[in-house]
Amino acid sequence: MPPMDARAAVAGAYRALGAAGMIVGSSGNVSARIEGGMVISPTGTSPEGVTEAGLVRMGLQAPAPRASSEWALHAALYAARPELGAIIHTHSDACTALACLGEGLPPFHYQVAGFGGDDVRCGAYVTFGTPELARAAVQAMAGRTACLLSNHGMIAAGPDVGAALAVARTLEALARQYLMARAAGTVRLLTAAEMAAARERYRTYG
Repeated sequence: MPPMDARAAVAGAYRALGAAGMIVGSSGNVSARIEGGMVISPTGTSPEGVTEAGLVRMGLQAPAPRASSEWALHAALYAARPELGAIIHTHSDACTALACLGEGLPPFHYQVAGFGGDDVRCGAYVTFGTPELARAAVQAMAGRTACLLSNHGMIAAGPDVGAALAVARTLEALARQYLMARAAGTVRLLTAAEMAAARERYRTYG
C-alpha cells in the first residue's frame, strides 16, 4: 500500500478540485510520486466517489488495472522531472477554453512568472491517453510547472500535492482573467524586462 499521507493528499486534492468546479464527472486525475512509482486516481472516478482505498499504486513503466487513462502522462513527467512530487490534470473551464483556441498563456500578468518562465505553453493536440500525448506534455512543461494541452485541458505540478493544487488553482484563475481581459479589449503584455524583474522577485517571494 502507498503511504497513508500520499493517499490522503491525492484523494483530498481530487475532492477539492471537484468542489472548485475544476473536475466535472471523471474528467481529471491527480497523482503523487512515491518510492518505486506513483499513486494515482483511478479511471472513471468522480470527486464525490473517490476514496483513499480506491487509489492505484503503480510503477512508471506499464499500466496498472484501474489506473487513470492518463497514467502515461504522469509517468512521463515524473521520469523527466525528478523534482516533481505531484501532478494534476484537469479540463477546468478557463484553461480548456484557452487551450481550445490553441493558445498558451502570455505574459499579461506578473504571476505568470510564478510558473517558471515568461509564459505557459500550449502543447499540440494529441489523442488522449496515448504515449504521444505524454511526450507532448513533457515538451510543453519543460522549465515550467504548468502547461495547457490543445483542445484538451491543463497540467499543473509541484514538489508535493499541496503545491500542485496551488499551481492548478492559480493557472485557472489567470486563464479566466486573461480571457476576460481579451473580451474587454486589447491586453497589454508585460515586457521581457518586466517579466525578468518578476521572476527575480519570485526567487525570494514567500
